[in-house]
Amino acid sequence: MLLNLSDQSSETLQQQIVRQLRSRILTGELAAGDALPSIRGLAKQLRVSVITVDRAYDRLSQEGLIGSRRGKGYFVTPVSAKKKTAIARQRLDDHLDKLVEDALAEGLTPDDIRRLLETALDRR
Repeated sequence: MLLNLSDQSSETLQQQIVRQLRSRILTGELAAGDALPSIRGLAKQLRVSVITVDRAYDRLSQEGLIGSRRGKGYFVTPVSAKKKTAIARQRLDDHLDKLVEDALAEGLTPDDIRRLLETALDRR
């Protein structure tokens, strides 16, 4: 499984793995029932620690996107449209929190941020 990890990213390696696998699952590139590489196998392929991949898989498991079968490994679980929407909303909320935090740190006011958001929405 080809994942692109970067040492230059502001995300940790674990976060990059989670984001990329989550994206592949939500877009259907990885379908329900598809097997994922073993933790050790993916760690070796990506040249990261086993702990990094284990924690990434644990996060995806907590989100309900993957599950494990004893002695068989990890598999993509079925994801309903409702679940996909909930995940997308949560990710957007996380991005907006960070964006607002950065904008306030740069000296923008809440009204400035609202106007910028409205302008961005009007362009759509």
